[in-house]
Amino acid sequence: MGQHPLTQRISDTLAEQQAAGLLRQRHVSATKPHATIDFSHNDYLGLAHEPALAQALYAGAQEFGVGSRASPLVSGYGQAHLALEQRLCEITGHQACMLFSSGFSANSALMKTLFSTDDTVIADKLVHASVIDGLKDSGSNIRRFLHNDISSAARIIARNPHSAVVTESVFSMDGDIAPIAELSSLCQQHNSWLIVDDAHGFGVLPRSFVNADKVDIQVVTFGKALGCQGAAILASQDVIDYLVATSREYIYSTALSPANAHLALTAINWQQDHPQLLAQLTANIALFRDLAQKQQLAVTSSTTAIQPIMIGDNHRVMTIAQQLTQQGFLVGAIRSPTVPKDQARLRITLNVQHQASDIRALVSAVAQLIDQHDDNTSRQAVLAPPSVTK
Repeated sequence: MGQHPLTQRISDTLAEQQAAGLLRQRHVSATKPHATIDFSHNDYLGLAHEPALAQALYAGAQEFGVGSRASPLVSGYGQAHLALEQRLCEITGHQACMLFSSGFSANSALMKTLFSTDDTVIADKLVHASVIDGLKDSGSNIRRFLHNDISSAARIIARNPHSAVVTESVFSMDGDIAPIAELSSLCQQHNSWLIVDDAHGFGVLPRSFVNADKVDIQVVTFGKALGCQGAAILASQDVIDYLVATSREYIYSTALSPANAHLALTAINWQQDHPQLLAQLTANIALFRDLAQKQQLAVTSSTTAIQPIMIGDNHRVMTIAQQLTQQGFLVGAIRSPTVPKDQARLRITLNVQHQASDIRALVSAVAQLIDQHDDNTSRQAVLAPPSVTK
């Protein structure tokens, strides 16, 4: 009968990705967090293994149950969910909130539910894949402005008043910060909404940077600085009521577990009660940047915990990352299409649990490996610019 066309397509695609250095595969992470020195994850404040939060998860499961058992509109929405939503509204200033099990589902649901073919949405060139997928599903007219470029955004917004602008607070691959205040001012001038994916900023940037005073809709996640799981959309009461009533992802999905909702609430309060965590993270970022610049590594202008080292070639970045693993360092190797072609990079993410000796050892190892692998084209005497796509 011959080979099924799906079988052939799968085989061809895997072979093509392998040849291009783009084949993505799963690897089992170390079960013990200190088995290696991990610079790959987004647990910026080290809360994922905080004993007090592990106890909070257990206490939440004991009181509210392990699973929510149903969708939020049936019987899966309980006191733990309500308490978390109220706390999120309190600290951001938004009127209302709704919870999701992941940031991807929150962004996708928001975009495809809120917009239609009648709408124009203006998005930063580097917004997350979940935003792009949701916008494509919505059928809206998508316009893109140059990454973090206010002049570019202003021209497009002026030509499209009464629209919506979408950006991130901290961009996940470059680590740079969006000009939220300037975008907010532009949107107010042209009667447009500002929507911010605050996944990598929530919990580490000042609360005044993204809140209801500056943005119309804010998406936050709990899997980064809070070290747990889940996400939320924050907006006006009318917007949240509309999304609750019409979002298929929300209506037809089992709700975030109440134990995780209780854990996220505890993590928010824990972070607020321990300001020394942010102080330590800031110190680690400063140390890394100082050492990287002294080694003339091609770092970007990022001042956040996300510190890319530009490598360029997909195969070379994978080889260097694998060799770092052999030396006891876990780092992210980011390739196209996640980032533009020829802008593959080691994505170093710093957290409060990194010791100064860990950071020094990593920078030294990266510099040595880059020296071994190329003729210094990946090292520069000055900082490399962020990855702007034009």
